[in-house]
Formats: sequence, C-alpha cells, structure tokens
Amino acid sequence: MIYAGYTLKKNSDEQYTPAYAVAPIIKYIPGNKIVWCPFDTEHSEYVLALKAAGIRVVHSHILTGEDFFVYDPEEWDLIVSNPPFSIKQKVVARCLALGKPFVLLLSNLWLNSSAPARLFWEKEMQMLLFDKRIQFTEKNATYFGSSYFCWKVLPKQIVFENLNRSRYEESRMADDMKKYVGTLSASTRRGRTEPE
Repeated sequence: MIYAGYTLKKNSDEQYTPAYAVAPIIKYIPGNKIVWCPFDTEHSEYVLALKAAGIRVVHSHILTGEDFFVYDPEEWDLIVSNPPFSIKQKVVARCLALGKPFVLLLSNLWLNSSAPARLFWEKEMQMLLFDKRIQFTEKNATYFGSSYFCWKVLPKQIVFENLNRSRYEESRMADDMKKYVGTLSASTRRGRTEPE
C-alpha cells in the first residue's frame, strides 16, 4: 500500500520530528482527550511525549496498513502529527472534514499559497510559531521554517514558542521506518507492495 506522500526514494518528504519540536505543543493538548497520531509509529516522538504526559494515544501509519485517507480509529478526539509536506492540503482538508481539533506540523512555505489564508479567515485556523527552524536532518539543511497549524486547540489564533535545541537529535521513529522500509523494499522486489 503506497500513496502519494510515501516513496522509497531518499528525497522523500517523510521527515521525523525531533523531541524538542514536539515538546512546545504538549501543554496545549487536553489531558482528558484521546489523541490520534495518524502518520506515526509507536516510537514517534509525538506518541512518546503524549504518553509521557499521561495522554491516551492511538497511532497509525501507511506502512502499517492504515492509510490516513481511508482509515479512522474507533475512538479519538483530536489529531497531532507531522504529515508528509507534499500532501498537506489534502491532509488539512481531511482533518477539517473530520470535524475534530487538530495539530499538524507543516512547512511555513504553505503560507505563500492563498489556501491557508482562506482557512485562517473562514475556519479560524491557528498557528504555533517557533523562534528557530526545526533541524530534521543531521546536515541542518532545512531551508524553510515549520509551524504547528491547528484548529480548535490553541488559546488564540497565533502563539509563539521557543525551540530548545542545541544539537541534532534524530527521532526515535527513524529506526521504525528503516525497519518498515526494509520490509517494503524486500516485498516490492518479490512483486508485492504491502509490508509483511
């Protein structure tokens, strides 16, 4: 099962959020809610941080057979995740269609489009901005900033937070993904497209 946001190529937009970029959003997530992390594995920094804060979490990922555009957990109250940037508009549209609060880490480059301006006006979307860029790779070559684009989560439409980072931190989800990609690569070589 492969969709437009996932590819076996190294230049995929599958980026794993480091723990320091998850920490600022946790205080805005109500502890009595069930959070769905739809682009995450069990070792995603979102899943780990939410659980550490005592928040119930369900997680899913396309490589474990749960496609965000067709899968919906039985019980959940809000979405928190970092979706593939290449399908951000589709993801935001689905989140709004689901009608529940969400928190999505997206590229600030999206603000160059008219779509988010309409959503901020018409849907009263919210944004959590950082004082520096998130370092997704060891090379620190990220040429764009990222922010949390939210709906019905933050106390006001624009919130500012500091990122407390001093060096590159690889997300623990990276190891999960290496395992899944290895399984998928082996399956693809044998003529199948789903992980075993």
